[in-house]
Amino acid sequence: MSADCLFCKIAAGEIPARRVYEDDDIIAFHDINPSAPVHFLIVPKMHIASMAQLEEKHAALMGRIMTLVPRLALEQGSQPYPEGGFRVIINTGAHGGQEVPHLHVHVLGGAHPWKHE
Repeated sequence: MSADCLFCKIAAGEIPARRVYEDDDIIAFHDINPSAPVHFLIVPKMHIASMAQLEEKHAALMGRIMTLVPRLALEQGSQPYPEGGFRVIINTGAHGGQEVPHLHVHVLGGAHPWKHE
């Protein structure tokens, strides 16, 4: 845990969040500025600054995070595959659009705000 990290503070319960899921290693909560009808983050409780810092020792943790995505997406209101679905985004570093320096997975579902119709 990093003392000055926003997501570490959320994981520790120091900052409130609308939680979607939690276990010993992972927390998921709604994005405070959603970009889609379904928009939540899945975050490892272990402080890992970004995807660029992942190592082989993190493989099982990342596998668990990725396998949580479809279940939580459906629970939060995404429509089932293949007609429905969701988007998974991991922003990494300044050029990748990462705003919080703690690895986090965005899950977005519902309407397609990223498409221009």
